[in-house]
Amino acid sequence: MTITGQGISMRAVVTGGAGFIGSHLCTRLLRDGNSVLCIDNFLTGQEANITPLRANAQFSFLNHDVSEPISVEGPVDLIFHLASAASPIHYQKYPIQTLKVGSLGTHHALGLAKSKKSAFFLASTSEVYGDPLVNPQPESYWGNVNPVGPRGVYDEAKRFAEAMTMAYHRVHGVNTHIARIFNTFGPRMQEEDGRVVPAFITQALTNKPLTVFGDGSQTRSFCYVDDLVEGILRLVKSDAHDPVNLGVPSEMTVLQIAQKIIQLTGSKSVIEYRTLPVDDPKVRRPDITRARQLLGWEPTHPLDDSLRATIAYFKSRLSR
Repeated sequence: MTITGQGISMRAVVTGGAGFIGSHLCTRLLRDGNSVLCIDNFLTGQEANITPLRANAQFSFLNHDVSEPISVEGPVDLIFHLASAASPIHYQKYPIQTLKVGSLGTHHALGLAKSKKSAFFLASTSEVYGDPLVNPQPESYWGNVNPVGPRGVYDEAKRFAEAMTMAYHRVHGVNTHIARIFNTFGPRMQEEDGRVVPAFITQALTNKPLTVFGDGSQTRSFCYVDDLVEGILRLVKSDAHDPVNLGVPSEMTVLQIAQKIIQLTGSKSVIEYRTLPVDDPKVRRPDITRARQLLGWEPTHPLDDSLRATIAYFKSRLSR
């Protein structure tokens, strides 16, 4: 099935296409018979993620920083804007680049969509809700964000990107779509990513202590990347322009996910507690009522099966 679901092959541009989610999206688009131009500068993306795609004649790659103006020859049907550092380690290492890709990068990608008369998808984040005072978080919740804290560079970049996207929709009539993506995991994440699942799996497979911040009672929801990509593709085929949450509508504590990963890996690791980082969200769970109603979407991959697939990927990485 193609993007439109009408048997028409389309040309898609994916910024950040060498990243974790971006590369899975490129793979799915190609599998569905579409042409893909991947744009990335490998600041946080990995060339290995797209190496298997280069053999496909429908795939092309442009090494480019989208914080600079984007020039693409020929028609473009849909732009997926996923370029951004996404893990705390990366966006705190590259704070200015994170702010620039969320502001200038979004502006340039929207400008390309306007000039090509193409549809536009923005990968936003549950981080726009900050450390939420409402649980679960519906799209109507405006959030509790510290704009000058260490996480502010990512949170505010995405909040600005949403505002810019809606402005292009309202002023220029660009067919825009916004997904607020909650914790997602799967193969192609990096060992040194800093996010819970890859950190715990890497530590467990090497029998190192699993580092739990705080007392581990803070909650997260965990969505497998294949479910997320399906949600993204349903969203771009819909008439939804306001943000839509995509994630698993159940939560578990960080301590529970650590214990589960130790169990699934058969690791001898113990749990080691560390000081909770500044502004670390205490709860994180999406209200996906809009996704269910507008897209007919909800995650279907069981957590244990998804974790096993991700563990197998990290085993292969660590054995190289």
